[in-house]
Amino acid sequence: MDGGQIIASVLERQGVRQLYTLCGGHISPILVAAKRVGIDIIDVRDEASAVFAADATARMTGIPGVAAVTAGPGLTNTITAVKNAQLAESPLVIFGGATATVLEGRGSLQDIDQVALMQPHVKQVFTPRSVRQLVPTIEAAFRIAQAGVPGPVFVETPVDLLYPEATVREWYIDQGGVKQPKNLVGYATRAFLEQHLARQFWGAPGPKAQAPEPVRMLDASRRDVDKVVGWLREAKRPVFVVGSQTVSVAAQAPAIAAALESIGVPVWLAGGARGLLGQVHPVQYRHKRTASLKAADLVVVFGFPLDFRLGYGRSIGSKAKLVTVNLGVDALTQNRRPTLGVHAHPGRFITQLAAGLAGGTSQANAQRWQPWFDEISEREQARDAEIVEQGQAKVEGVNPIDLFLRLEQIMAEDSVLVVDGGDFVATAAYIVRPRRPLSWLDPGVFGTLGVGGGFAVASCAVRPQAEVWLIYGDGSSGYSLAEIDTCVRRGLAPIAIIGNDGSWQQIARDQIEILGDACGTELLRTAYHTVAEGYGGRGLLLDDPAKIDETLREAQTIAKQGTPVVINVMIGNTDFRKGSISM
Repeated sequence: MDGGQIIASVLERQGVRQLYTLCGGHISPILVAAKRVGIDIIDVRDEASAVFAADATARMTGIPGVAAVTAGPGLTNTITAVKNAQLAESPLVIFGGATATVLEGRGSLQDIDQVALMQPHVKQVFTPRSVRQLVPTIEAAFRIAQAGVPGPVFVETPVDLLYPEATVREWYIDQGGVKQPKNLVGYATRAFLEQHLARQFWGAPGPKAQAPEPVRMLDASRRDVDKVVGWLREAKRPVFVVGSQTVSVAAQAPAIAAALESIGVPVWLAGGARGLLGQVHPVQYRHKRTASLKAADLVVVFGFPLDFRLGYGRSIGSKAKLVTVNLGVDALTQNRRPTLGVHAHPGRFITQLAAGLAGGTSQANAQRWQPWFDEISEREQARDAEIVEQGQAKVEGVNPIDLFLRLEQIMAEDSVLVVDGGDFVATAAYIVRPRRPLSWLDPGVFGTLGVGGGFAVASCAVRPQAEVWLIYGDGSSGYSLAEIDTCVRRGLAPIAIIGNDGSWQQIARDQIEILGDACGTELLRTAYHTVAEGYGGRGLLLDDPAKIDETLREAQTIAKQGTPVVINVMIGNTDFRKGSISM
């Protein structure tokens, strides 16, 4: 077995079904061998999209996503996507090609210090230097990616560990100029190369790949569970905020959802946890979270940091008991010291709380919390009514609020929602609702633009029967619209909706008001639907509000036939998100 075959055998045993890449000679053996064992090799148009796609796959399946990129610029192109995965706590294994071990630091093609480049953005860097090290190295990479706070791991794979020994030997001897030594230096050089080769390939292929052990969800202590159970029994206005970390073990999502339902506390879902309770649920709320957090007497934050999204902890009333539950020890006390910090898996802690509350107390809790539910529901319904009213406002072009209200009614029950943008996407987040767990994909806390193409490719690959909607801003679409080409080549059929207002509106709105100048925020109302046609997809122009339903349904029909489609929506300006800039 050559190194490519060895790596492929580990990936197969780890349950990897997709490998995302952009080709390069440094990594070709990995791609060819992985294809031969049945792994789907999905080649994209930008290395960043490969890592974004691996990120999305990890979130949707719970198995670390895998990307392989070539050396040098292939790897540097991934940095933003790797950092996004790190901050989103997505488990990835990233293979980076590298120059031959014997040529490191000698000026070979695309040879840079990749370890120093990647180290700040991943949990660990591995640099195997012999073929027999590949199996234990990669198995360790998968374990570490999932252990504790999940995140990306980087494995540098020198080209001379991947190709067959005979091929590598031929390269060494031929390019070393010592095929037929003519002097003492030549004989010494050949001896050195032979010795180096012997070290690289001795004991290859090494141990056989092993099946992975199940990911263990860290339990909370009995004392912490009992304390929070007691507080829940006393609380009159409890609130749960549930973040992405809660569903990091994808297989446990149904049990976690059932536990939240059993506990019966008002819940706000955030990030990747959106959809955990389906499209609608009696305990799930979407609006006016801050108002409820200010009025609550008990707030439990599961797997979600007290960062800018929660006002750095100030969104929570100062008199409330605050419980933070997180796999990261530092996150427990970030920005505000809680009444109780619980170092545990947030999803596991929810199921432990449900078990602790069992035994005839749920009815008493429901009666005590009813006035609180009534208060929250009144705010929720008022905001929903306000959104409907704003959706009826006449604007020049299509009202984006009206568009999303219609989309909410038309989306299929198996829909996956991918969002990539600023103002247009944030408007969507108030209105469209994922139908089931692990079906909402946003960048996460890093707020990265450009995730859309890779996320959509992965969504279609992981759930080939699902209806995949990609919500793009016109600015963000420029980063990855080329992945329509990938979708056409691979028979993937997402539906992309581009909100086209000829502006980086998320920035422009406040920049103009505060600084009086739109410089740097102006775009053209580009014919993105024509761009899609150029890549082999279908393009639809939507500039008439009366044709919203008709156009959305036409897009669904096209996608069902296996063709990706872009709807270029000429939207008008609204004040829906006035004053919402985040910095």
